[in-house]
Amino acid sequence: MRSTVAFALAAVLVTAGCSANPGPSEPASPPAAASSSAPPASPGETPAGSAVLHSDNVTHVANVPPRAPLDGPQAWGTDLAFQGDHAFVGNFDGFTVFDVSDPAKPRIVSQVLCPGEQNDVSVTGNLLFLSIDMPRGGPGCDDGEQTGEQGWEGIRIFDITDKAHPKFVSAVSTSCGSHTHTLVPGKTAETVYLYISSAGPEPGNPSCPGPHDIFSIVEVPTGDPAKAKVVSKPRLSDDPRPGASVGLGGCHDITVYPEKNLAAAACFGDGILLDITDPVKPTVIQQVSDKENFSIWHSATFNNDATKVVFGDELGGGMGATCDRSTPRTKGASAVYDLSEDRTLTLRGYFKIPREQQPDENCVAHNGSLIPVPGKDIMVQSWYQGGVSIWDFTDSANPREIGFFERGPVEGLAGSWSAYYYNGHIYSSDITRGLDVLRIDDPLTDPAKTAKAEELNAQTQTAY
Repeated sequence: MRSTVAFALAAVLVTAGCSANPGPSEPASPPAAASSSAPPASPGETPAGSAVLHSDNVTHVANVPPRAPLDGPQAWGTDLAFQGDHAFVGNFDGFTVFDVSDPAKPRIVSQVLCPGEQNDVSVTGNLLFLSIDMPRGGPGCDDGEQTGEQGWEGIRIFDITDKAHPKFVSAVSTSCGSHTHTLVPGKTAETVYLYISSAGPEPGNPSCPGPHDIFSIVEVPTGDPAKAKVVSKPRLSDDPRPGASVGLGGCHDITVYPEKNLAAAACFGDGILLDITDPVKPTVIQQVSDKENFSIWHSATFNNDATKVVFGDELGGGMGATCDRSTPRTKGASAVYDLSEDRTLTLRGYFKIPREQQPDENCVAHNGSLIPVPGKDIMVQSWYQGGVSIWDFTDSANPREIGFFERGPVEGLAGSWSAYYYNGHIYSSDITRGLDVLRIDDPLTDPAKTAKAEELNAQTQTAY
């Protein structure tokens, strides 16, 4: 996998050839699409250019635009992670460390120029990890792009003990690179694991052979990250027959819920529920398909009780305009699955932003996280140029939007890449406009303001 567009093409191919057991994924009645109860600032209005539009319960608190050296033509903002008073924002050209102790005045602590698509980021303790899914001449930040198919790609590791001066300390090459990764805690603080998601196979590339019905697991000794290494490559199919999962082309994202010993993998072809009691030897519980509506299984989010899973479909690979009037409400959407006590997934409904976008605005379900409201299932989610949506899926069959923020149309790939809730505010990494800070004030979400986290990697869920 070499780009968002390539991801989309690869997903179409592997979906067409997928032979998976959907299990009991079809509900008794057709799943519902989303409704909206968000109080709009101006119903029906589409913001123009850099103008913003948001629901009355959402406030745009701050924006920090891109700055040199991470402001080039393809220095696109990507994923986010949080630790204490700091936010870490990935970028195709490196990453930025922000001090967000005052969310209204985010301050840049450091910027690291270290090119490598797409530099999705996670943090734990004094370590920061970056995913690289584009061949480089080597793992170092000074190593340029590799024109052939045999360059280095995988995970870079930084020491962030001094957040003003992060230091590159190590790297691990992984099969087919690392489009995204998920941090999984070990049994003790001395070890963490990374679940590596990547697409494949790539004909002619010896580092990405077929079949690619696996993901890689990297073990990192936190006290000596230079010894990090790949320790396992689990298969993704629940069918033990040889070659049964050959139609799968790796995974795009894996979300873990260690307290529940569960993981949900959004893979190229299907959604997969995993038992991670042994984090090095995860086992498949169930494999679900939605060939009618899902094109690219992109991401997954458990609710707090682990009685539901939201899977997202990145129809068009992030480049397409799927929020216009001509695209069905069940395509390019998020699907809500109930998860029963016997750990069976059942499809219940779909959510898609109810605000129509222009036919040239890239818009589709993307990265999000829960808003920690006890007794409710509410999440915030990015939708590229569709902006940021806050939606309630407490009623699985009838999810509804309760708040939103978006900008007007711009040419090319743009919009919110990731939007996560952290300690009372929503932080959105905008591809071309930098870091946005939002606040929602609503009776439904206000209880979340008392929740305090010391660390947030959105694909590593913890109970609240």
